Amino acid sequence: MDYSVIVPVYHESTGINSLIDHVRSLAGQRGQKAEIIVVDGSPLAETVSAIKRDDVKKMVSSPGRGTQMNAGAEAASGEVLVFLHADTRLPPSAFSLVSSLLEDPAVCGGAFDLGIDDDRKFYRVIERMANLRSRLTRIPYGDQTIFLRSCVFSSIGGYRNIPIFEDVDLMRRIKAAGLQLGFIDSPVVTSARRWQREGILRTTFRNWLILAGYFAGFSPGFLERFYRREAS
Repeated sequence: MDYSVIVPVYHESTGINSLIDHVRSLAGQRGQKAEIIVVDGSPLAETVSAIKRDDVKKMVSSPGRGTQMNAGAEAASGEVLVFLHADTRLPPSAFSLVSSLLEDPAVCGGAFDLGIDDDRKFYRVIERMANLRSRLTRIPYGDQTIFLRSCVFSSIGGYRNIPIFEDVDLMRRIKAAGLQLGFIDSPVVTSARRWQREGILRTTFRNWLILAGYFAGFSPGFLERFYRREAS
């Protein structure tokens, strides 16, 4: 099974090469084929300019995570698209785990459990709640590293060009279409930098509030402006 790992970035030049090396090391464990596509949303393109390896597809697009991931998907050749955030690391044997899950032709894709790169106990609570929520709702979020068969991603219309919750919107459309997702217990590990920078309680409460607003029908544009104001 061939993979395309799509990484949307914006001012991530410091860590992009370590992420690429991480993905390459995992893909090489059992000879899986995994192309890496980095899509820079900054007009300065400083992240893709910092990439040292030649075996990476480097792209620049309009900013916006959904827009960037769609651009990467259009350039992808893999049977499976893996949407990996720049501050997230995959678990060991990630590609083998995905391959095993997708041996069932009824499964169109899925996501990993969430882990957070901080030892404090409150983060374990956040992890448990996120993983329970994704299983109960069957709607994983982007920081859990969503993966989909490329044919399904294309047929469902990809990500919508909305400024926030593009991941939730896509998963809701997949769920509404009656397509089956699977979940992998081995967690990805995402950076705690957002919680550390803005405060654990404040960030968690704000995220819940914005999510409630989304499901209540507030527009993504309004919610994105609220998010930016609260994060500043």
